[in-house]
Amino acid sequence: MSETCFLVLGDGAYYRGQEFGSPSPAIESLCNVDISVKSAGEVVFNTGMAGYHEILTDPSYTGQIVTMTYPMIGNYGSLDEWSEIGPEAPERSGIKAAGLVVRQLYRGPIPAGRITLDEFLKRHDTPGITDIDTRHLTLKIRDEGAPNGVIVRASLGSNHLKKRELDFCLQVLADFPPMIGRNLISNVGASDPVTYNDGGSPHLLLVDCGIKANIIRELVKLGCRVSILPSGASKEDVGNVGADALLFSSGPGDPAVLRSQIELIASFLPLMPVFGICLGHQLISQALGAQTRKMKFGHHGVNHPVRDELTNRVFVTSQNHGFVVDEESLPHDVDVWFRNANDNSIEGIRHRSLPVLCAQFHPEAAPGPRDCIWIFKEFLRVIEDHMGKE
Repeated sequence: MSETCFLVLGDGAYYRGQEFGSPSPAIESLCNVDISVKSAGEVVFNTGMAGYHEILTDPSYTGQIVTMTYPMIGNYGSLDEWSEIGPEAPERSGIKAAGLVVRQLYRGPIPAGRITLDEFLKRHDTPGITDIDTRHLTLKIRDEGAPNGVIVRASLGSNHLKKRELDFCLQVLADFPPMIGRNLISNVGASDPVTYNDGGSPHLLLVDCGIKANIIRELVKLGCRVSILPSGASKEDVGNVGADALLFSSGPGDPAVLRSQIELIASFLPLMPVFGICLGHQLISQALGAQTRKMKFGHHGVNHPVRDELTNRVFVTSQNHGFVVDEESLPHDVDVWFRNANDNSIEGIRHRSLPVLCAQFHPEAAPGPRDCIWIFKEFLRVIEDHMGKE
């Protein structure tokens, strides 16, 4: 029988449910638990019907508790291997999210050879809570914004939160850092240089701020040689690789505080093609002179419509971001390439004279199922044009 636990939000609201995955910390032990790693974080919702494995292992969810809006989650199990590129990068497997919230955890049979979602969370020390009203929680986040929250057990296995327990949780959450101002990329991504498809062409240098494995897979499929450097790479590190183009990856946290990465991009903008995905898009935009801002509840899901402003075609996209580029701050020589068809926010930009372009959404995730793979080919076309002019 699973333990009763609670999702407590920073405004004092809380939801009672049943624990699964790794045991959530007892309230009285919170002072001794590093909740900056797991069990506490910004609470967001994801509108995907499936893909919970990819969501949990996405480095961009570092520091966040994910609420799934689809009611039953876990019916096809999980495998660590789904997150891996190959033996060179075993660290890419594992759960990055701080916790998982579901309406109903599936506890039935799963395909042979896989493990249950419950076991997957246990293996990666991640707490989950089931049997709560995720519809109510989602509407609350939509209307009031994404709060900080913590998944906890009440003292001595109680089914209720006492006032002093709630007050203690709220004090812990009051001291928990907001997402604005958080630098989280040092917690994810590559720790050492690595190259995939050595001998391929063109040669892309990828600065890893928390990349998803499938981005690398798609580039390798297109014949690219992909060299990866950690997010703290210097200008000299990048220059020594001798790549044909520079790609900045997706990743978690507030892009505005990543000054060294922004300055690195700015130094290479006049020298070589520069691309970006998600966080990389935000960093490139700032290197060009634009600003970013925090969204009320962000875009998290696999069903976000995006319009190509050059062709007016609309694509179904996968997204996971809580910050957005402020359009009013865009310099005059930068055009909006993509827009979100729901709220009109910027989903990609192109520079008018420099070989610079980027996308806020994830073209490799392909919920369409392959609506946006052409964006990688557009990256390669720009590289070829630039190489032809040299």
